[in-house]
Amino acid sequence: MARRRSIKDNRGESSLFRRRAIVGFLLILVGLSAMVTRYWYLQVVHHEEFVSRSESNRIKPRAIPPARGLIYDRNGVLLADNVPAFRLEVVPDKITDMKAMLDDLGTVIPLGSDDLDNFRKQLKQNRRFDSVPLKLRLTEDEIDRFAVNRWRFPGVDVVPYLTRRYPQGALFAHVVGYVSRIDADDLNRLDPDRYKGTTHVGRTGLERSYEDLLHGTPGYELVEVNADGRVQQVLKTYPPVPGKNIYLSIDSKLQRTVTDAFDGRPGSAVAVDPRNGQVLAMVSVPSYDPNLFVNGISHADYSALTTAPEKPLLNRALVSAYPPGSTVKPFLALGGLEYGVRRPEDTVLSTGQFCIPGQQRCYRDDTPGGDGVVNMVRAIQKSTNTYFYKLALDLGIDRLSTWMRSWGFGERTGIDLVGEGRGILPSREWKATRSKSPWFPGETIIAGIGQGYWNVTTLQLAHATATLAGHGMPYAPRLVMATQDAGVNVRPVPLPNPPTGPSLIRKPNDWNTINQGMEAVITAGTGAKVFQGMPFQVAGKSGTAERFSRKSDAYDNNKNNAYLAARHRAWFIAYAPTDSPRIAMAAMLEAGAWGAQDAGPIVRSTLLTWLPPHDNTAPPPGSESTPEAPEDTPVATPADTPAVSSSAAMNDDDGDSP
Repeated sequence: MARRRSIKDNRGESSLFRRRAIVGFLLILVGLSAMVTRYWYLQVVHHEEFVSRSESNRIKPRAIPPARGLIYDRNGVLLADNVPAFRLEVVPDKITDMKAMLDDLGTVIPLGSDDLDNFRKQLKQNRRFDSVPLKLRLTEDEIDRFAVNRWRFPGVDVVPYLTRRYPQGALFAHVVGYVSRIDADDLNRLDPDRYKGTTHVGRTGLERSYEDLLHGTPGYELVEVNADGRVQQVLKTYPPVPGKNIYLSIDSKLQRTVTDAFDGRPGSAVAVDPRNGQVLAMVSVPSYDPNLFVNGISHADYSALTTAPEKPLLNRALVSAYPPGSTVKPFLALGGLEYGVRRPEDTVLSTGQFCIPGQQRCYRDDTPGGDGVVNMVRAIQKSTNTYFYKLALDLGIDRLSTWMRSWGFGERTGIDLVGEGRGILPSREWKATRSKSPWFPGETIIAGIGQGYWNVTTLQLAHATATLAGHGMPYAPRLVMATQDAGVNVRPVPLPNPPTGPSLIRKPNDWNTINQGMEAVITAGTGAKVFQGMPFQVAGKSGTAERFSRKSDAYDNNKNNAYLAARHRAWFIAYAPTDSPRIAMAAMLEAGAWGAQDAGPIVRSTLLTWLPPHDNTAPPPGSESTPEAPEDTPVATPADTPAVSSSAAMNDDDGDSP
């Protein structure tokens, strides 16, 4: 069969090609239309959104923390300032292998264990795209070495910042305090907007109390970054508002004088201007260097501070409380006058011991055989225990505690520092919360000489002494006397500190009697030897508070100063000049044989530094001056009555710990 030969259909093929071309063109047209539509959607409809996204990839806001306010003393001496420094920061979001990066970076810049521990702790507290400080206070050599190797570490950069510095070191540590790194607890309580970019916060002292004033308000800047996130240029800056500067009422020269007078012996002292409540000096010995805490204290340094037997971190002036001994006697005598229980001329016979009628237990004077017949002035001068035993008993514990509370004992003074202690004011109410036993008359008796349950802080006693020096006009103690906005030629603005109430003394003659007795302490009493030759008239009172109850007469017979210092707290309170007091203070040594002998010189050097000499003041004490005599050491003859608190109660809250 012959094969049929196919004939080519040119017309059909041409028609098929046209149909296919039309379909292809339509598909291309649809694709182009979809692309144009999408382009229009992106470039027109969502133009603003994608421009913002693009800009956000190229332009980033960066917080600028405010400069912290400076702290000055009353004369403009700088106590806390900000110094420029550089730190190494890491953005975790840009690090793929953090461990490898840290190991590699450690070969360029030494990273200590403390640096790494703090860094890992902050990694958990911050968001991954936030910069986290790795190493603070870089040296110039470290900055140079990192600059050479910078290309190896994307997400790591050297950043300038201001760090806190305390040029006076330990001298103001317990007053100014310090700042430290913000931790997880701080993040929960701080305003995130106000603390954006801030790495430190006030931790103790005035740095903490005045955090709101010192901190300021952050600003920010818009920066252009490259693909690695490194800043190429700053496009716009919105500057931060610096914190306010604060001026303290403390005089740094006086602060150093008081500190040096302790000669390293543990104790505390507070000096106050009785005319306005301004604190002139506030010292706790020993102290510490607050600069150690600013950028993270090392484990070794922190361990050394916390394990030191003398507890340098403890603020003995603000927190620690101790039995005040005979320093309370002038206040108790004033209470006797105000309540009408005593007149200045009323006398008591001091025979060497005081016995409660109907009880076998007796309470001794410190002077064998007693001081004879004494009135109020002489009782203060000689610190006659018998006089104040009887006065306390006549007042009763209820009136005694009410009166002493009005002078600030057993209460916080209201000073502008955080963490102030209350101390202990003996009262029925206080004992009832701690014991089922009733209040005994013997406990009232020993409360009359500042022993038993009594505990006061040095600040409380200085505050009460300042109120007494001001004729009973109470002012809350204040450390900050003025604030100042940042800027050139901006004057400080004084902070008001009005009296907290009316005068506590209703009769001016009552004050004159107490003042006369305290002047006699200086001219012819326990303070005569220490304060001899003062160029102005001083009123004062010593206190030697027992840390342990006496068990036998052997305690009386041992006059070794080292032995007595191990058993006594030494106190001295004073104000001067007595015709117009401008300074009042209390000084305490944790271990001192006698109040005037050991704490008195601290007060003397303070007064001489603060007050200029005057030719028209009272002459120095004459030949009638007597050497120091120990006082205010209550001892009861053995008896089996529960009239007085036990040895354990005598040392309740002895004050060795806050």
